[in-house]
Amino acid sequence: MDVRPEDEYKNQHITGALSIPVEDLEEHISSLPKDKKIIAYCRGPYCAFATQAVETLNSLGYEAYRMEEGVHEWKQSDYIH
Repeated sequence: MDVRPEDEYKNQHITGALSIPVEDLEEHISSLPKDKKIIAYCRGPYCAFATQAVETLNSLGYEAYRMEEGVHEWKQSDYIH
């Protein structure tokens, strides 16, 4: 789940990621599956959006984790090769 602002998601994102900006998370929370792990990412290790999203999701009973890498690090890594 990409929690950055929508314009950043449109510019570049990880294939298959949902765009749910952190400020819109509560509006869209009911559309997220409770039976699957949710991985949130934003701009990288110092971006607080993913941490905020994970804390919100976990407090509501979701199994959520923060991806340390941001979209740019992910795209440059071996994960997509």
